[in-house]
Amino acid sequence: MIAGYSGADLAIALINVLLLGLLFVVGVAIARMRSLFAIVMLSGIYSLISATWFVALDAVDVAFTEAAVGAGISTALLLGAMLLTARTAKPEKGAMQIVPILVVLATGAMLVYATIDLPAFGDPDSPANTYVGTDYLERTPREIAVPNIVTAVLASYRGFDTLGETGVVFTAALAVILLLGFGERSLSATFNRKKDKK
Repeated sequence: MIAGYSGADLAIALINVLLLGLLFVVGVAIARMRSLFAIVMLSGIYSLISATWFVALDAVDVAFTEAAVGAGISTALLLGAMLLTARTAKPEKGAMQIVPILVVLATGAMLVYATIDLPAFGDPDSPANTYVGTDYLERTPREIAVPNIVTAVLASYRGFDTLGETGVVFTAALAVILLLGFGERSLSATFNRKKDKK
């Protein structure tokens, strides 16, 4: 037994470590790939593993969003964009190979430094467990009768905000589709090519 863990807690901890390990492996594979198709597919796999990890963390709503946007819409849009460009990425030369790893290390160091001021896990006096959070916990069963507090907040208390976010995602996807030339323009180009062949 691992110190401090037993039974179900140990299983959850091992699942979290396994999923994080898979994310690390897939991330390294993405960084070393040159085939754009393989990169797009691995990015979708990365999103699905992330969604699974969010489910393990009891953040089902975030998992749905990650699966739908990260693995679904983003993969489809990237595949569409890939049709208009080269199939392989050009290798970086000279000192430019060092720049991405330096950016990653600097960002990681800042994130680790930022966690020093975070409250302890499960701290009842943390901001997440005080102020408006307790108000939602007390009012949701009485006012909405939805067992999942996060769902109640997103779909009811912050319903207009969620609707606005959905509109932003839809508008962004529509703009990308128009920029890539899907729809009527691509259909007309296809018909013109067929006419030229005849």
